[in-house]
Amino acid sequence: MTSPHTEKSTTTQEEHHLLHRSLTEKLYMVERAHGVNLHLSNDQTVLDACAGAAVAIIGHGNEEVSYVHMQSYTTAAAEQLANSILEGSPYGLEKAFFFGSGSEAVESALKLARQYLLKRASRKECILLPDGQSYHGNTLAAMSLSGNMARKVPYEGFAYPHVSHVSPAYAYRYKKGTESEDDPEKVIAFVAEPVVGATSGCVTAPRGYFARVRELCDKYGILLIFDEIMCGVGRTGSYFAFEQEDAVPDIVTLAKGLGGGYAAISGVMVHEKVIDVLRQGSNAYNHGHTYQAHPISCAAALAVQKIVRREGLVSRCAAMGRVLEELLHIRGLGLFWAVEFVRDKASKETFDPAVRFGLRVQQAAFEKGVAVYPGAGSADGIRGDHVLLAPPFTITEDELETVCRLL
Repeated sequence: MTSPHTEKSTTTQEEHHLLHRSLTEKLYMVERAHGVNLHLSNDQTVLDACAGAAVAIIGHGNEEVSYVHMQSYTTAAAEQLANSILEGSPYGLEKAFFFGSGSEAVESALKLARQYLLKRASRKECILLPDGQSYHGNTLAAMSLSGNMARKVPYEGFAYPHVSHVSPAYAYRYKKGTESEDDPEKVIAFVAEPVVGATSGCVTAPRGYFARVRELCDKYGILLIFDEIMCGVGRTGSYFAFEQEDAVPDIVTLAKGLGGGYAAISGVMVHEKVIDVLRQGSNAYNHGHTYQAHPISCAAALAVQKIVRREGLVSRCAAMGRVLEELLHIRGLGLFWAVEFVRDKASKETFDPAVRFGLRVQQAAFEKGVAVYPGAGSADGIRGDHVLLAPPFTITEDELETVCRLL
């Protein structure tokens, strides 16, 4: 696949890629706000008698802080961020919705999938098929999709019931000749991380796996949702991780690299086929948050994305990833790699979870001057240890050699 900014639609109309709750209502652009007044782009001044959504208790435009509620208004930062990511509608992705965390983005994607299927096929059943060894968030529905058992134990009995996990696309431990099937007529979405992150440690699917998944989703009218909270925004050496698979999602979630640590922000990118169904129905997305598309978060994320593009950091990530692969010969893509630890290579026997081997490696590395990301449960959700390497895209070859020498 080509980069998301080269494969574009042929539309000549002015692009507006930010998704609002209503697809038809025209929102007012707030250019600035002060005290109780909102100053709009049409030169109108509006007295804000609702403080957004009962939020702006100290008024707007305070020199120390600022807030504009995004249900009835929009801001240039949010619009520009959406347009920057989805310029030319790459791979048919038409609209973006912004939230404050990856968990919120995944929940939003699930609700959007449900709304889509109700509008399109009146499908009442709503089974979700996630990869069995993955992580999708801390909220209850997102956690229900996840295979990270340690995080789920305290909430047993509270999980979303309509979830049926498939075997992980993790050839090192789970390669099988057959796979069981749920009734496809009851499935609304297949949810997966193109490169599974912290739960199993930078696991890529066998070649052709997601292409086959895409075929099955198309055959049975199932939505394909890629969770790129951790592996997206260039982390794997392409802006979207799915670009390295022969499969385009209907919905894709982004987060960590979106704000680059400078702001709490996540996003849901939605394919035009999903948006078209909303247009044909209620012309609305029945979901939203008080702090959706928060202007400060969007402005910070926009600045990060401008730097990523200006400095060519995605291609740099791919190049440094090839260096790291040669140095360690481990699994991953781009600057998203992991080392899994076993007691015996032949049998793949894991360490006793009580040993906390991955955490010990992390602590020892930190004491010697290198921070790595520890993981546990990588084999089956309970057993297995790994450490994850995901440095900034600006890391140098010498710095990568330092990391590898220590490990």
